[in-house]
Amino acid sequence: MKKHLLSFAGAALLGIASINSAMAQAQLTPGTVSVGGQAMYPNKNIVENAVNSKDHTTLVAAVKAAGLVETLQGKGPFTVFAPTNAAFSALPAGTVETLVKPENKATLTKILTYHVVAGNMTADKIMSAIKAGKGTATLKTVSGGTLKAMMNGPKNVVLQDEKGNISTISTYDVIQSNGVIHVIDKVLMP
Repeated sequence: MKKHLLSFAGAALLGIASINSAMAQAQLTPGTVSVGGQAMYPNKNIVENAVNSKDHTTLVAAVKAAGLVETLQGKGPFTVFAPTNAAFSALPAGTVETLVKPENKATLTKILTYHVVAGNMTADKIMSAIKAGKGTATLKTVSGGTLKAMMNGPKNVVLQDEKGNISTISTYDVIQSNGVIHVIDKVLMP
C-alpha cells in the first residue's frame, strides 16, 4: 500500500514539475501569450500554436477540413483573425457542420481565407493604418475580399466584414514564427 502511495505521489510530483516547467518556459520565451489557457510560443508557426488553444478547436477543425494546414504552416507572413469557439457557436445552428462537409470545401476555404491578410499586421500597424485612413483602414484578405478596421475607443480595434457585421479583437499580437494572430469574437463573412 505504501509503495503504491509513494508511486502515486511521485507521479503527481512529476506532473506538477512538468506543468511548472512548461509555465517557466512560457515565461522565459519573450513574446509568449496565453490563448485558450495555453502558451502561444513566438518560435512556433500558426498551426503549431493554434492546435493547443482550447478556445480555437472549431477553427482548427475547419482549417483541417479546408486543407489549409500546410498553407498556414508555410513561410508567410500571415495575419490571422482567429474566431473563438464561441464565435462559431453564434452562427446559425448547423452552419459549422454543413461547412466542414467535403462538398462545401470551396465555401469553407473562402470563409477561412477571408480571415487572413498577407503580411505581419501587428496591432500598432493596424492602428496606424486606421489613423492614416482618417478612421478606417481597408485590409485586403487572402480570399480577395476586404475588411474594414476601425477604432472603438482609444485602444480597441473592430473589424467590419463585407456584410456589415462587426467583430472585436479581444487578444492582440499573438506573435508566431510566420506571422501574427489576433483573436476575434465573431466569424467574418465575405
